Amino acid sequence: MLLVLACLLVPFGTVSTWAKYEIEDTDAYVATMAPLAADPDVRASVADAVTDSVMKEIDAGPLRATVASFVRDAVHSFTETGAFQTAWNAANRAAHDAVQAALTHDSDGAVTIDLAPITEQVKRQLIEEGTPFAGRIPVRHTEVTVMKAQDLSHFRKGFRMLQVAGLWLPAAAVLLAVGGILLAVRRRRAVTATALGAAVGAAVLAAAIAAGRALTLDDLPPDVSRAAAGAVYDALTDTLRTASWVIVGVGLAVALGAWVWGRVGVPSGGGGVGVSGVEVSGAAAGGGASGGVGVGDGPGVAAETGTPDTPRPAGSPSRRNPSAAPPRP
Repeated sequence: MLLVLACLLVPFGTVSTWAKYEIEDTDAYVATMAPLAADPDVRASVADAVTDSVMKEIDAGPLRATVASFVRDAVHSFTETGAFQTAWNAANRAAHDAVQAALTHDSDGAVTIDLAPITEQVKRQLIEEGTPFAGRIPVRHTEVTVMKAQDLSHFRKGFRMLQVAGLWLPAAAVLLAVGGILLAVRRRRAVTATALGAAVGAAVLAAAIAAGRALTLDDLPPDVSRAAAGAVYDALTDTLRTASWVIVGVGLAVALGAWVWGRVGVPSGGGGVGVSGVEVSGAAAGGGASGGVGVGDGPGVAAETGTPDTPRPAGSPSRRNPSAAPPRP
């Protein structure tokens, strides 16, 4: 039972550790999301979103298509600068802090972030490049909803459970596994079963991550880039996915090592083999006359020397049972 519980806790412990040290920690989250600023799909998605937002604020008349092309090229050029990396990190930090605050405190409003700083930087670059109507782009406090109000209560429960779990789940899994192995009658088989169980649990977690990716992308609105969303999902779950496959590999390696150890660790012969205090010599096992069978250090057994018992006078106590009384006349 202990080993079963330990194997069941493997995937849950992996998720709780990942959530605590990569998702909950703001610096770790920003560091995870930072490389996405160089992802082509993410850049294209940002360029399309910013262009659509800008074009909604200006009336270019018959030059609308031309202006839209200029704006898209300018925004795409901006995504290749260090300023975009800085703005990207700032936006992710703000979004993470907003979500953390909403999940930690019992707030009922939607979680939003302000994109005005990014819009200001884009407008400044468009003006420097001489883009028509760039000066007419209004810089407003545009709030983007990160999490809807109706989703907060659901995510808040799971978030608090992961906060409480932390490293306790993997620690419990290790303690249960060690205890189950120490209490097992056949420890080698217990080690093999535990290793295989942990590998299976981690494999199930890896499959769940892949299935979650497919379900997440299928539920996206039509105007959201699936390629960009897939890149974000992969970045967030990269550590979790890697940890799952590492556990699978280690579990299979330990199980194989235990099996090999059991195969080569069995005595191959030679010498006597003691079973419950009975020692059978090689000669006696082969029926040799010079060998004998000794039962431990039992009293009165002369067969260890290979010589027959000396005849005893009638009425004398048996050497095999010294406590027996002599027969009465």
